[in-house]
Amino acid sequence: MNQTKYIFVTGGVTSSLGKGIIAASLAKLLQARGYRATIQKFDPYINVDPGTLNPYEHGECYVTDDGAETDLDLGHYERFLNVPTSQANNVTTGRVYLSVIEKERRGEFLGKTVQVVPHITNEIKERMQLLGNSGDYDIVITEIGGTVGDIESLPYIESVRQLIWDLGESNSLVIHLTLVPYLAAAGELKTKPTQHSVKTLMESGIKADILVCRTEHELSSDLRQKLALFCNVSKESVIQSIDASTIYDVPNLMLEEGLDRVALKKLALPEKNTPDLKQWNEFLFKLKNPKHTVNIGLVGKYVELQDSYKSILEAFIHAGSANETKVNVISVHSEFLDEDNAAEKFRGLDGILVAPGFGGRGIEGKIETVRYARENNIPFFGICLGMQMAVIEYARNVLGWKEANSTEMNEHTPYPVINIMEEQKNITDKGGTMRLGAWKCHLEDGSLASNIYGGKTDILERHRHRYEFNGEYVNEFKDAGLTLSGINPDTGLVEVIELKSHPYFVGVQYHPEYKSTVANPHPLFVAFVKAAVAKKSV
Repeated sequence: MNQTKYIFVTGGVTSSLGKGIIAASLAKLLQARGYRATIQKFDPYINVDPGTLNPYEHGECYVTDDGAETDLDLGHYERFLNVPTSQANNVTTGRVYLSVIEKERRGEFLGKTVQVVPHITNEIKERMQLLGNSGDYDIVITEIGGTVGDIESLPYIESVRQLIWDLGESNSLVIHLTLVPYLAAAGELKTKPTQHSVKTLMESGIKADILVCRTEHELSSDLRQKLALFCNVSKESVIQSIDASTIYDVPNLMLEEGLDRVALKKLALPEKNTPDLKQWNEFLFKLKNPKHTVNIGLVGKYVELQDSYKSILEAFIHAGSANETKVNVISVHSEFLDEDNAAEKFRGLDGILVAPGFGGRGIEGKIETVRYARENNIPFFGICLGMQMAVIEYARNVLGWKEANSTEMNEHTPYPVINIMEEQKNITDKGGTMRLGAWKCHLEDGSLASNIYGGKTDILERHRHRYEFNGEYVNEFKDAGLTLSGINPDTGLVEVIELKSHPYFVGVQYHPEYKSTVANPHPLFVAFVKAAVAKKSV
C-alpha cells in the first residue's frame, strides 16, 4: 500500500455507547483479513493524561510498555489486537495545549497570534498522523472521545474535517456511533436521536459514512432504510450493534453486519480474504461453555465502579476461558472489612485478589484480607499495593513487628517495610512521575513464579508505583519463610513474593493485568484461577 488509510470513530446521543469496543472490533476484523491496523484515542479532557484522575472519575489508568499513563480504552485495543500500544496511541486536550504553549514559549510561531485554528488543529492533525506516518500500519482507526456537540470535542471534530480534506478521496471515512432507543410505552425503536446527532455532525462539516446503531432490539429493514434516507448514507452502511452477552462477541456481530467489508469498500481497499477468527472463537467457546465455576474475591477500595479494575476483570475472563472455568468476581470493599467480619465476607470464596491502589483509605481491611487468606490456605494474589499489604501483614503477624507499615500510610513507623523509592523522594509533581512502564524482573530458578511463567527466569512487566519493598529487611523476611522470588536485576527491587508453605500465595509489585489478552492470557491469572479450581475440588 502506498498510503495509510484513516478511519475516524465519533459518538453521538449519549456517552458510554462503546466506541472503543466498536473500534477494537473493526481493527480485529481488519487485522484478521491481513491488514496492519492500530487504534488511537483522542480524549477531550484537559488533564495531560489520566494518571492523576481518581478511578471513580475515569475508571482505571492503563499503562503501556513505554510508560504512558493512558485511557482504559487502550486496554481494549491491546486485548483485542494482541499488539502493544504506546504514548502515541492516546492524546488528551491537555497534552495538545501543553505542546502548543511550549512551542509558543520557544518562539516557534514567529510572533503569530496563537489560535485554536490553525495552531491547535494543526497539532491535533500532526498527532493523528503520527502512527500512520511511521510506515508500520495500513489503517489507523482514531476514536474521538466524548459526544458530538460537546464544546470540548469541537477542536477534534474540526481537525477531522480538515484532515479528511487533506487526505483526499477514498483515504478516510467517518463511523458515527449512535443510540436507537426503544420506548416501551410506544413499543417501538426511535430514530430521531440518531438523526439529530448526524445533523449536529454535519453542522461541523463532517458527513458520516457509516452509522453504527446501538440498540436493544433488532433493526428492521424499514428502519434501516429510514436511517439511511434521513442520515444520507447507503442502507448497507447502517450497521446494527445489538447488546451482547460479552464484549468479545462484538467482532463476530460486526462481521455478520459487514462493517469491515463496507469500510474497505469506502477506502477502496481489497477484502483480501475471509477474516480468520479461529483462535478467537475457540476462546469464546470455552468462555461460554465452562466445565467449572469459581468465586474470586476482589478486595479493593474503588469497587463501586467496575471500570476501576477493568483490566483485572478482563484478565479473569481470559484466564477463565483458558481454564474452561466461569470466574465469578465478588467485589469486597476493603474500607468496611475487619477481623470481626472477614470470615463472613470471605465465606464461599475459592480465591482472593487484593487489588492495587493509592493512599491510606481501606488499608487495614486489605491487611486483614491477607491474614485471612494466609491463615486459611485460600489461594491469594496481591497486585502492586496488594503485594505491599502482604509484606506488611507478614511483618506484623509472623515477624511480630506490630507497628510495621508503609511510609505512604505512616511516615513514622518504626518498621518501614514498604518505603518510597529513592528516585521518588524529591518529586513534587504528581503526573507521570511514578515508576512506569516495562521493567525487567529476574525470577528465582525453580520458584513457583518461574514455573508459572513456563520456566522463564527473565521477564518484562509493566509498573505503576512510588513505593517499594524496603531492601533493608530482605534477610529478616527470608529467615521468616517469605520467598523473594523476583528481583529487578538493575535496581535490586523486590518484584515477586511467594509462600512455599501455602497452596498458592503470590504477590507482585507490577501490574500483570495490563498484558493479558485474548490470544495470550496472563500466566499469573491463569495459574491463580487454576489454584482456585483446585481448592474448590478438594
